Amino acid sequence: MSGERKRLLREAVRLEYLTLVWMTVEFAASVALGLLSGSLLLLAFGIDSLIELASAVVLLLRFRWELRGDAGPENIERVERLTARVAGGLLFALAAYILAYSVYGLVAGHRADADTSVWGLAIAVVAVIGMPILAHTKRRLAASDRLDSPALRADSDEALSCAYLSAVLLVGLALSAAFGWWWLDSAAALALIPFLVVEGREAFEAETADD
Repeated sequence: MSGERKRLLREAVRLEYLTLVWMTVEFAASVALGLLSGSLLLLAFGIDSLIELASAVVLLLRFRWELRGDAGPENIERVERLTARVAGGLLFALAAYILAYSVYGLVAGHRADADTSVWGLAIAVVAVIGMPILAHTKRRLAASDRLDSPALRADSDEALSCAYLSAVLLVGLALSAAFGWWWLDSAAALALIPFLVVEGREAFEAETADD
């Protein structure tokens, strides 16, 4: 392994550690606030963060294994492909969950606690600012000739999708808190579905790209 590839792998490891910490905080805060407020938007955002957290764990292991020379290319590829398949399935399941409970919320007149949801605005603001930066950094590293990692490129797409999701979260929570529109939490959650479906499809396409 060349010295340049080792340097790039170490940089990738640092990025995945950062993602690991970030997604752990984002998941815990979003789910806790979502449960307290009854906000489907926050719950959905938190579950998506959990999926990205799992992806970061696998990529971290994959890059560390290569750095240590503990696993051959076949084992690394097998882990990446399995993770892509599971992540894609979970994203589709999350989209179905949001669809079902958004419709229920609109029909039943479910109201989220606007006072508690306001705290979720801070999470959304941080993600809107930070995730595009993280996505760009990962994409630049993945495109390097010395690394050329499709897995890291897909991971950067997930980070960018998270930025889109956080923008929907920010707008939904802000308008709901400002105007008291009880229906907006469920309606805005529906806007997450296209992003999740696209992200899930891309995960499956990445898994089958080399078949």
